[in-house]
Amino acid sequence: MDSVSSPATNITASINSIPMLNGINFKAWQESVMITLGVIVLDLALRVPKLLISLIRVDTAKAVLEKRFAKNEKAKTSTILAKLISMRYTAKGNIREYIMEMSDLASKLKALKLDLCEDLLVHLVLISLPA
Repeated sequence: MDSVSSPATNITASINSIPMLNGINFKAWQESVMITLGVIVLDLALRVPKLLISLIRVDTAKAVLEKRFAKNEKAKTSTILAKLISMRYTAKGNIREYIMEMSDLASKLKALKLDLCEDLLVHLVLISLPA
């Protein structure tokens, strides 16, 4: 038996290695999907004689997916930013945990390429506290 695995096995392994999308790992998930799609296209290019037609279909599908996920990222950024700006401390619970929650939201925004400066985060915390 040949020790080299089949391309189908390699592609299946690549697909199985894609992390499950859970709302906080979009970038890692997207990168894994794009790499796997690239491997599939490369495998297809080596096997299909009329590759141009296949590549046009793959590029079109890729463009549609990228456009859809870009909109999803913008909506997610908007939702997190709105939550951060509208947060108010109600004097119930630990104030440290409340501030850490605000900091966590700022970190999520940074992962979505919206980096808030530290001064702005401090200002948001201060205005969310009661007088």
